[in-house]
Amino acid sequence: MVHLFEKQKRYFQTGETRPIDFRLQQLKNLKAAIKKYEREIIDTLKVELHKSEFEAYSAEIGVVYEEIRFMMKRLPDWIKPQRVPTPLTHIGSKSYIYPEPYGVNLIIAPWNYPFQLAISPLVGAIAAGNCAIIKPSEYTPNMSALLKKMISETFPEEYIAVVEGGVEVSQQLLDLRFDHIFFTGSVPVGKIVMAAAAKHLTPVTLELGGKSPAIVDVSAHLDLAAKRIVWGKFLNAGQTCIAPDYVLVDANVKSLLIEKMKQYIVEFYGERPEQSPHYGRIVSERHTERLVRFLNEGTIVHGGRYDIEQRWIEPTLLDEITWEDDVMREEIFGPILPILTFETIDEAIAMVNAYEKPLALYLFSEDRQVQQQVIEQISFGGGCINDTIMHIATPYLPFGGVGQSGMGAYHGKASFDAFSHYKSVLKQTTKFDLSIRYPNNPNALKWIRKLFK
Repeated sequence: MVHLFEKQKRYFQTGETRPIDFRLQQLKNLKAAIKKYEREIIDTLKVELHKSEFEAYSAEIGVVYEEIRFMMKRLPDWIKPQRVPTPLTHIGSKSYIYPEPYGVNLIIAPWNYPFQLAISPLVGAIAAGNCAIIKPSEYTPNMSALLKKMISETFPEEYIAVVEGGVEVSQQLLDLRFDHIFFTGSVPVGKIVMAAAAKHLTPVTLELGGKSPAIVDVSAHLDLAAKRIVWGKFLNAGQTCIAPDYVLVDANVKSLLIEKMKQYIVEFYGERPEQSPHYGRIVSERHTERLVRFLNEGTIVHGGRYDIEQRWIEPTLLDEITWEDDVMREEIFGPILPILTFETIDEAIAMVNAYEKPLALYLFSEDRQVQQQVIEQISFGGGCINDTIMHIATPYLPFGGVGQSGMGAYHGKASFDAFSHYKSVLKQTTKFDLSIRYPNNPNALKWIRKLFK
């Protein structure tokens, strides 16, 4: 572990990762490797999470292709030093901002999107001119092994490497003095990562989670709201950090929304979703057992069947839930959707604000005043108006959390920024020298007062 880390430090110091031609070529190589292993990636996702080919391609592979394409097209402009204005007080000088790579980065990836959430940050690391060590999740060992195989065939280990293993390996990596750590995962583990980074004052990007609400007001297009909430919630069997964690619906339209959500669950996954090729599985029996405990709360209005050994839970709607129930005290991260009601939008806003700041928020409303009010009065990482999930799929929108849901952002230009330090440089003239800056000038104070007022 230490040997690999030191190899990457030495390689980075050679400067080979910095030229634009090198970066572009490595992004091409990465894309070619993904193309080569595309079928194996899809098959592995099917084995470990029962993802359909459609879901595997659209949510794991396709978004990475788009990230690479977007990055390669714009990277030549992004790496250029940016000249910025210089104030009159600095007459004769010019000001520049130079983006530079951090150096050797640690990327810790989760199990829920084990390919995309390992490779998408890597795209940013490569584009910014860095070296990187990727630590995939031990909960998806097949994908972990595939990532190691793919990366080791494509890049020398002194440049990009994959390290497999469990918690003890993660801890060994966190003990090293990386130049930057990019972590995607739970809030509790995020705190461990940040504490470890603090020992070395290492900058971190934390992509965490939380309880992301879907708010449905009385003006909402209920049919589309139900359809899009069901799609966003039960994608990957609910194991999505930005999935709607719970629904807050106006009491006047609650019954109709529930009926429409039930309709779309059946339409998407059939009467027996355990047989559906489009419905995923929970990552482990332990995670399934944790989720099953939530089924004892409230009233099940749809679903509720499960098989722990098969890591399967039916898409489930829970009604008559209170804020004191366990299902509302932690991120669910599974195919269980609690439903709560409100009387006014002010009440709904207060309910959401009583929790930690969510990673995502979804508002279904045709009322522009309500839309603006929610955007202004609730702090959240990002989200959608009249949709779910889709904000994560555009490279033009930075993705990240706020407060307990994370810090820092990536995707598109934000990925380049996440792995770059912006170095400020002032270039001063030697053709003349203003004497008023020096303490032996008798008029220095007078002129300084005139300039800084």
